[in-house]
Amino acid sequence: MSAFMWFGFPVLGAAAVYSVKLLAGLLLKLPWVPFQGPLQLVDSIPEPWATIGAIVLGAVAGLVVAVLGKHESLALSVDPGQIVLARGDDSTSIPADRVDAAFLDGKQIVVLGRRQEELARESSDLRPAEIAEAFRGQGYRWLDADPHREDYRRWVPETPGLPTGANALLKAREQALRGKEKSADDARELRDELARLGVVVRDDKNRQYWRLAAD
Repeated sequence: MSAFMWFGFPVLGAAAVYSVKLLAGLLLKLPWVPFQGPLQLVDSIPEPWATIGAIVLGAVAGLVVAVLGKHESLALSVDPGQIVLARGDDSTSIPADRVDAAFLDGKQIVVLGRRQEELARESSDLRPAEIAEAFRGQGYRWLDADPHREDYRRWVPETPGLPTGANALLKAREQALRGKEKSADDARELRDELARLGVVVRDDKNRQYWRLAAD
């Protein structure tokens, strides 16, 4: 994936912009096509500068997309002393003595603590085999599936059996997931607040499911 981002995106960007340059003259013959002004400007640039400029501009645009994608992708570091999951400027470090096991839930890496609480749940585009080997190779217990999959219950307002304050946090988190302005940061922060109360949350199509960590 990284190789495609760094080389594929610039090539695709250059090809896309160069295609616009080649099509500009043809599109100008169609009066219903929008952006006539910019197309006329592109078509008026003399060669070879039009071709060179189109390729350079497209390559730069593709490189910018690659940089942004790399910034938002998950970086995973596993060693005998700790697990580090980093995305952009955010980083989570988990000491090895707090970890019980790890597994994949779809494309999400999940790290379980000694009380079966979730110490981390992060989406990743890394290959499953590489993730599993990273944990196994450093002595961590790797599971093929979520051992608590059957313990989750769907949350509805005023669900009984939850710790005091958990229903309010889950309601606020539902709004963060479903609101017109979805906020991943708010949802993550509220997940952390619920974890402090001993409530583990997983999402499925904006629906929240919960279970309790062990005492």
